[in-house]
Amino acid sequence: MGSTTREGARLAQADLGWRLWGPYQAARQWGTVREDYSADGDAWAAFPFEQASSRAYRWGEDGIAGLCDSHGFLHLALALWNGHDERLKERFFGLTNAQGNHGEDVKEYWWPLDATPTHSWGSLLYRYPQAAYPYRDLVEQNAARGRDVGEYELADTGVLDEDRFFDVTVRHAKADVDDVLVTVEATNRGPDPATIHLVPQLWFRNTWAWGRDDRTPVIEVADAPAGHVLLHAHHDFLGDYELHAQGEPEVLVCDNETDVVGLWGAATPTTPYPKNGVERAVVHGDRTATHADGRGTKAGLRWTRELAPGETTTMRLRLRAARHAAADPFAGFDDVLAARSAEADEFYAATLPAGTDATDHEIARRAFAGLLWGKQVYRYSVREWLEGDPAQPTPPPDRRAAGRRNVDWSHLELADVISMPDDWEYPWFAAWDLAFHAVTLAHIDPAFAKEQLLLMCREWVQHPAGQLPAYEWEFSDVNPPVHAWAAWQVYLIDGARDRVFLGTVLSKLLLNVSWWLNRKDVAGQDLYTGGFLGMDNISLFDRSKDVPPGHRLEQSDATSWVAFAFLSMLRMAQELARHDPTWEELATTFLERFLAIAEATEAFGTSDVRLWDEEDGFFYDVLVDDAGHAERVRVRSLVGLVPLLAVALEPHWVATDLPGYTGRRGWIEEHRADLLSQCLVTHPDATSAGTLALVDPGRWRRLLARLLDPGEFWSDHGVRSLSAAYRHGATDDLAGRMLAIEYDPGASRSGLFGGNSNWRGPVWLPVNALLVDALHTYADGAGRDLRVELPTGSGRAADLHAVADDLTERLLSLFRPGPDGRRPSDPVDHPGGPLWSHPTFSEYFHGDTGAGLGASHQTGWTALVAHLIFEKGRTDGSQGD
Repeated sequence: MGSTTREGARLAQADLGWRLWGPYQAARQWGTVREDYSADGDAWAAFPFEQASSRAYRWGEDGIAGLCDSHGFLHLALALWNGHDERLKERFFGLTNAQGNHGEDVKEYWWPLDATPTHSWGSLLYRYPQAAYPYRDLVEQNAARGRDVGEYELADTGVLDEDRFFDVTVRHAKADVDDVLVTVEATNRGPDPATIHLVPQLWFRNTWAWGRDDRTPVIEVADAPAGHVLLHAHHDFLGDYELHAQGEPEVLVCDNETDVVGLWGAATPTTPYPKNGVERAVVHGDRTATHADGRGTKAGLRWTRELAPGETTTMRLRLRAARHAAADPFAGFDDVLAARSAEADEFYAATLPAGTDATDHEIARRAFAGLLWGKQVYRYSVREWLEGDPAQPTPPPDRRAAGRRNVDWSHLELADVISMPDDWEYPWFAAWDLAFHAVTLAHIDPAFAKEQLLLMCREWVQHPAGQLPAYEWEFSDVNPPVHAWAAWQVYLIDGARDRVFLGTVLSKLLLNVSWWLNRKDVAGQDLYTGGFLGMDNISLFDRSKDVPPGHRLEQSDATSWVAFAFLSMLRMAQELARHDPTWEELATTFLERFLAIAEATEAFGTSDVRLWDEEDGFFYDVLVDDAGHAERVRVRSLVGLVPLLAVALEPHWVATDLPGYTGRRGWIEEHRADLLSQCLVTHPDATSAGTLALVDPGRWRRLLARLLDPGEFWSDHGVRSLSAAYRHGATDDLAGRMLAIEYDPGASRSGLFGGNSNWRGPVWLPVNALLVDALHTYADGAGRDLRVELPTGSGRAADLHAVADDLTERLLSLFRPGPDGRRPSDPVDHPGGPLWSHPTFSEYFHGDTGAGLGASHQTGWTALVAHLIFEKGRTDGSQGD
């Protein structure tokens, strides 16, 4: 990894402050749970978009291409106006879950172009229409559409026809840990002259209006030499900062306070100069809401430019600590930007695998850019949120009733920079998403990746009972236990050297697997439930809320996820025990827990029905009633492929270095040969001593026949989430209910879980990446001699490494441009052409065409494509060393 580069040197000195400033501002703060103090828990309605320009946020801030300090106190972001909009463009617009015909959906176009891990360099492109933004049209047209048709997007309105938009590129470069240079470059792409107002804004997050800290920071206009404007910002914690602006923009100062008169008709304003003061001045020419003395907590700098077709204008800003005040703010300005851009090139050239071609290099670099721009200062004290603030109205008492949102998580207290799933649609962490983010981030910033994984296990985050928080909409929802796998991967990517990290995270994960054992093994038979488990609508019914009365659901995926977690923890414990025998007993424990699950999957209770269906050659969920009668939920989906993921290699050194563990395994081999023979394949002539797997070699072959069948799971761009055999639908009688399901390769036509995600056909990167890893791991061990048809029915035999490599190439093909310049993953609303040739990292992808769907900036787990580029062609058995 580029440790010898200048960015690598900054990473080594990250503790000295190189991460103090970054793109840690949310793209959306309104409509989040944190800002919702309502009785009914409707977060979208409690703080709607229409109030965002006039109402102070409690927990965070949002903006366009925003930067802030790692504590989230001082913010700098771009606002724009085209002379026609009804409002200042301060934040991205999108529809709420109820407004969108496929759930919440942002209606803007922007692309993170580049970023380095210390945020010494970054760039982002935003596409801003020249005509009035069609807010009402987007709301009304989507409201008129049903789930059976696509979403009505900004490009569909015609507002971008003939390229009548401004491309606005924001770049930032650090001259020092607290010295950030920013350029805003606007280009008229249209055929006619057009005017743009560029209005960067500097403001403090409101920390003083809640009755918990009455210290008020200040921003004020200061004297500056001719040719530029200077704002001085003072904060009791951050200290003193200066914002220098080249040229002579109009300065507009107000307060980051709620406009209680404009919003709610209050008789007395909190301040005559509320949060929307800049907007009122720019859009409506009303300067009565801005401070005449130039002193407040929010300031806007307004440049107005008329641009000819193709013309570009650039403005320069410098935000720096006052300790740098003696230096000319614009001397050598462009040289710093050029140097940081070149250093970013140097870093990625040294970091990406040798031989990576230009196309994959760009894909990986853009994926990393999206991940790095997707960081956010996430503040949330559940206790304070439930109580309400002393200076604000008391929240309705019903919010604290048993069973209400997050009432069992009053210990959770976060004020950290966290990697988010999506800038706008999911501006809050999700535990299993974050695990995948960490694996990709480890290739460029292993320290931050480890910090993220450990954060979810800290005592102020992890529940005292051991559960990891799912996401703010309901921390008590259950995500798959992928944290152990991610920690093991990060450890390996970082050179298998940080055993302190490995031991710390493993000790915390002991609590988590204990929670699974105690809470999710309902019948005490080593078979697990968990509800939807991140795969929203994948079954015939809502697995979280619609299990038939008098039944429990023994889940193929939940059971396999726990087995998968135990195997990952087994490898971690073995690695630690090699250097510290204290861990050896735990390795034995994890082996036995894994074997207990393997035994339970074969038969349980008084029933002869198992998770594995011998006739179908597939794993299914099983419904069990109170009398012990069981029936399978016969849906071929990823639920039945997750068992393949539970595979691990035992290194050769286990036999010599872990005598206690080896002795216990020997006892099991002698006394339970029937069980161990199903789960362990020894291969002394291979790169490891044995393969532990939930699925035996015969079943591996049968499952792969399904997985590699183009008529079922195998698509041109990855493994589908639901078998395409259900293109014409399927029904099943379960517990007296006739239920139906249909292969749905595009956006969801189901309202389950809000309808904004679809696991009934599309391709999802996270599970596909896990399948690639499992295929390589099995190929290094028990599957080394296994040959399968690739694809099924082709007559072409391939080993499992070849299968994994083929799957990798299919996933990468989503982002590689074709002869016409379009990528399969390009969303259908992107018009195409050179101006639209940017890779888009969507939430999921059409099961037949590969088109991007769902959240359109989910460079979170979809950034796993960069991890796949690093892992291409893995055939060295590295997972078993």
